[in-house]
Amino acid sequence: MHHFDAIEGIVRLRTAGRIAVAAAHDDHVLQSIWEVYRKGYAHPILIGDKEKIFAIADQLGIDVSTMTIIKEMDERKSAEIAVTLVQNGEADAIMKGLLQTADLLRAVLERDKGLRTTGLLSHIGLYEVYGYSKMLFVTDAGINIAPDLKQKVEIIRNAVFVARSLGVTTPKVAVLAAVETVNPNMPSTLDAAALAKMGQRGQIRDCVIDGPLAMDNAINLEAARHKHVTSEVAGDADILLVPDIEAGNILVKTLIFLNKARSCGVITGARVPLIVTSRAESSEAKYYSILLALAMLGQSDPERRGLS
Repeated sequence: MHHFDAIEGIVRLRTAGRIAVAAAHDDHVLQSIWEVYRKGYAHPILIGDKEKIFAIADQLGIDVSTMTIIKEMDERKSAEIAVTLVQNGEADAIMKGLLQTADLLRAVLERDKGLRTTGLLSHIGLYEVYGYSKMLFVTDAGINIAPDLKQKVEIIRNAVFVARSLGVTTPKVAVLAAVETVNPNMPSTLDAAALAKMGQRGQIRDCVIDGPLAMDNAINLEAARHKHVTSEVAGDADILLVPDIEAGNILVKTLIFLNKARSCGVITGARVPLIVTSRAESSEAKYYSILLALAMLGQSDPERRGLS
């Protein structure tokens, strides 16, 4: 897949998904959800301040009168309602509106009433980067601060699931570090080597993993050759696994603000995709984040069958 338009091509062929929007009284969110609704890609369920929703819709010149709207003034309760809709089989994904991400995740992760699975929540960003041969997944730049080896396994599994939902049958995973050699003084290189070996032995399936790889030889074949890095992943990575959230945050913001990369993302690891965007993100990023979540619907995850 080379361009974001390919995501829309996948969604166009699918049955419309049902998206519960928690605290939907937000102009950016309503604008983006309207775009997927008018094209027939999704059936939104708007939860929030009903009067504000209609007032914002009037200002934007969009028609929400045919959408399902649930009046709820309390933002935290709107997140709980969204979770309940999923539990009752009435919604297929959840989108964050005008509420704190922590409040949404609290409802999702609530032990008795939430949407926990046996896996780990993680963020997967997708980037259309000028000069690279295909779209690039980056994880985890949004949820897990300093993941250990066990958590990195789950993060890879989540990213592979998302990539396969978009038709990348056997994604190539580059485990990033500052160098491409194992250094006992750099824990990220030890984790990378362990993950690569786990991939070779089939402990992490449906992908090819290599690491440690520095950023240059993960995405540039000439750089890999110059450093004598021989690898199926080097220079051709689909997924970049960053060592921690700080490295991930710096990487993705560099892609967006210096490279002008198009971006979208989703949180996965719960029973349904979570569309969690910030107000700083463009309307295009929000739109494609919704499409990314819709593309994941109906896809089975063999790595994580049970629910906790």
